[in-house]
Amino acid sequence: MPLLTSIINWINYKRVYQIDLFRKYPFNVQQETLFKLINKATDTLWGEKYDFKSINNIKEFQERIPLQTYDEIKPYIERTRQGEQNVLWPGDIKWFAKSSGTTSDKSKFLPVSKDSLENCHFRGGRDVLAIYTNNYPDSKIFSGKGLTLGGSHQIDNINNQSYYGDLSAILIENLPFWTEFIRTPSQEIALLDKWEEKLEKIASETIEENVTSLAGVPSWNLVMIKHILEYTRKSNLLELWPNLELFIHGGVSFTPYKDQFKRLIPSNNMHYMEAYNASEGFFAIQDDPLSNTMLLMLDYGIFYEFIPMETFDTDHPKALSIDEVELNKNYALVISTNSGLWRYIIGDTIKFTSLYPHKIIITGRTKHFINAFGEEVIVDNAEKALHIACSRTGAQITDYTAAPIFMDENQKGSHEWVIEFAQAPKDLEYFISMLDHALMSVNSDYEAKRYKNITLEKPTLHSVPKGTFYEWLNRKGKLGGQNKVPRLSNERKYVEELLSISQKQNL
Repeated sequence: MPLLTSIINWINYKRVYQIDLFRKYPFNVQQETLFKLINKATDTLWGEKYDFKSINNIKEFQERIPLQTYDEIKPYIERTRQGEQNVLWPGDIKWFAKSSGTTSDKSKFLPVSKDSLENCHFRGGRDVLAIYTNNYPDSKIFSGKGLTLGGSHQIDNINNQSYYGDLSAILIENLPFWTEFIRTPSQEIALLDKWEEKLEKIASETIEENVTSLAGVPSWNLVMIKHILEYTRKSNLLELWPNLELFIHGGVSFTPYKDQFKRLIPSNNMHYMEAYNASEGFFAIQDDPLSNTMLLMLDYGIFYEFIPMETFDTDHPKALSIDEVELNKNYALVISTNSGLWRYIIGDTIKFTSLYPHKIIITGRTKHFINAFGEEVIVDNAEKALHIACSRTGAQITDYTAAPIFMDENQKGSHEWVIEFAQAPKDLEYFISMLDHALMSVNSDYEAKRYKNITLEKPTLHSVPKGTFYEWLNRKGKLGGQNKVPRLSNERKYVEELLSISQKQNL
């Protein structure tokens, strides 16, 4: 292992130097990235449609190619899923990352090209370790193995030559063979689709390993950690893996989970590092342990644009390039990638906390949503599910809001709904079941998290007296106009304020 560590450290040192270049020259690197993308895709169906050959600058690119949502680019993705090639990106694309859907679809299927795997996702994973070991030169992370909790994949039902699944499963399936020597569990176990079986086999296979790092979504990792501790009858992870030193996390906010991780891994030498890796691409890495901001990675084959949120809902919002952004303004993220997503609005919003280098924090979504456990429930999901529940029960709703109940030592996560009914259902428990099943039917990520109550329990619902929401708005000075309580939130502030008002009204 000492020789392997030396080789890896040498490679990482060279990479840190390259990262320093785009810290200093962000616009140059981004401009070069865009024209590499354009030149490579010139002869694709998309490139010919928009005459990529004649694009000479960023402004021409922005004027010629319209901003895209999933619904708008979906016909081209579907053609690729059916086996047609050179549609959005050159080469044979057979992998599609499945993620939560849009207004019109339960799931999205996002193309993952070989270029994206190698030059974006895998490079991002390597860079996390390069940055980490640069920050902690005495790290012994390469003396053991990394435990990655992956998803599952399956053959596509449209074309049996293509596959779809969680991004994590796609990455594990395509990793170079030699990574089996530095990661655990085995690929076979990591890709199991039956969650209980996967947990059992992960526990039995990894307890004899020297695990030095963990990676994945915090909520799912908590479930796994608690299962392993129960399996081994240990009180904390350091009793099992004394050399554990890093958890690489992403997908949902780490804040609600941090204290639980610290209790389960009681060490001042345990480090936590955020990575912004989405189905659409690998975007940013936390490069400073003392700050929760992330460095935007500018040389992964992704060209970034940023729409100021104050103009997002206008007919033709202007998208800014990296040299035009300002500090502490909310931007909708737009990407053009080496998987053939062109001027694609991914739905995330970010703020820049630093320029030169460009560092960001994720501020939310372009629409209200709940994503405390990776479920990505959007307002459209909620509206559809409530409509189904009401039609089945005869209920009528005046107002509502929902927020997560976060995991702790004694309970799993769930959603808490506060609803003011104009006509209450006769059986509230039946209404809750209808709402729960309807949400599963319209959102595949929520469905996955609800599977056998492993991550998410059945929702909790409070039927509050009439006038509760009116009083909340009154207290906020928000009566009239377009003011309303946010339908979905990742924080519990609104739910708790409404429940407090409801309790006083019931006295």
